[in-house]
Amino acid sequence: MKFGGTSVATPEARNSAALRVISAKEQGFSPVVVVSAIGRRGAPYATDTLINALAEVDPPTAPRPRELDLLMSCGEVLSAVLFAHLLKSLGHPASAMTGVQAGIHTDGNYGNARVTQVEPAGILRFLEQGDIPVVCGFQGVCASPEGWLSEITTLGRGGSDTTGSALGAALGAEAVEVFTDVDGVKSADPDFVPHAPTLRTVTYDEVAEIAHLGAKVLHPRAAEIAMNNGIPLWVKNTFSDDPGTRIVPRSDYPGKRVTGVTHTGKLVYLQFNFESSEASHVRELQSVVYEMLERYGINLFMINVSPTGLGFGVPRSQYEVVMDLMDGLVLPLDGGRPVIYLFQIGPATKEVETQERLLRPLGEQRRIVAEVTEGCTMVSVIGHEVLQQPGIFLRTLRTLHEAKVPVLQTSDSDLSVSCLVPEADMERAVRTLHDAFAGAVAP
Repeated sequence: MKFGGTSVATPEARNSAALRVISAKEQGFSPVVVVSAIGRRGAPYATDTLINALAEVDPPTAPRPRELDLLMSCGEVLSAVLFAHLLKSLGHPASAMTGVQAGIHTDGNYGNARVTQVEPAGILRFLEQGDIPVVCGFQGVCASPEGWLSEITTLGRGGSDTTGSALGAALGAEAVEVFTDVDGVKSADPDFVPHAPTLRTVTYDEVAEIAHLGAKVLHPRAAEIAMNNGIPLWVKNTFSDDPGTRIVPRSDYPGKRVTGVTHTGKLVYLQFNFESSEASHVRELQSVVYEMLERYGINLFMINVSPTGLGFGVPRSQYEVVMDLMDGLVLPLDGGRPVIYLFQIGPATKEVETQERLLRPLGEQRRIVAEVTEGCTMVSVIGHEVLQQPGIFLRTLRTLHEAKVPVLQTSDSDLSVSCLVPEADMERAVRTLHDAFAGAVAP
């Protein structure tokens, strides 16, 4: 039973969550609880508040990822101890556990680690003695590069969902229940579409697509882990008796339907032009771009690859990192004809011009320029066995055109059709598309 930040934000909220745990135990289950940090941005113990406290020490100096992860793990520790103590006060023995104590092992990617193994011996011992384990979400442990120290790692935004699914899989749980402040997975953001219905059943791959394309109700890794291990997954409201959304394998919920409409946050779209490069170099140039972005954990949206170019969107929050990595990057290639390539992101900067002057004596050089489109976002129509039908893509574009929403770029997958639109038109685009496909949305 995983409880998000709003479900543990106040004494009243924690009491509602605790009563759900007690109810599960009284029904004969052996509940294992996972908690997020208390509250969201601005709350005294929220993760963002802890990050800001560190940033205020010296804003120009970036903290080491190791120390940042150690600090960010503190919010869940406080939350777990308070929640365990509340359960004790209500007459049910409980024991708080860090991710380390719960046996959650990860890789060494600070800030966005992946779970590699779960050893739940400690959790099982507490269950055997009748305690309710209350585990810190969002965190795990890995060995230091030197191998002599255990390091705290965090699992990235929404990582407590991943903790819940990973523990559910390791324990062979009857189900994983993710509790939040909405009734379940909605067909659209209720802030934009107040009448958006709660989806009573969706498949693992549908909810993973919804999460990847912007919805914050569930982390896509949580759906992936549950799907790979056959663990029933639920999204429920801590504060209501609504039955919530049941997430099942595709075989359990076949049929054609539109699942909903999602939107991402702020994006920056980059379109690289390789027309000036040697044809034999294009593939290696593309590979270098992908490898660098993967190494630094940059999320990509709307990838568009062609023989003469490469395009993708990145979150606005990661654009500065992309600039640091790519603007002024020098790449010498041979492949029959030696050329020195110089990457330029947007208008030429002093760094790019300086690099060009320094490289002139070394041989032929060519610029790889990326056109930058800022102030945009992505809206997507999610569906199941319906989006590849003739006319769906046309209907999406026509709907946005009639609403006077410019479409800057498009992409599609087996489960979605996505359009890059100006951020100023995002709410209107979501609402218009939801209304256009409302008759096909499955209840």
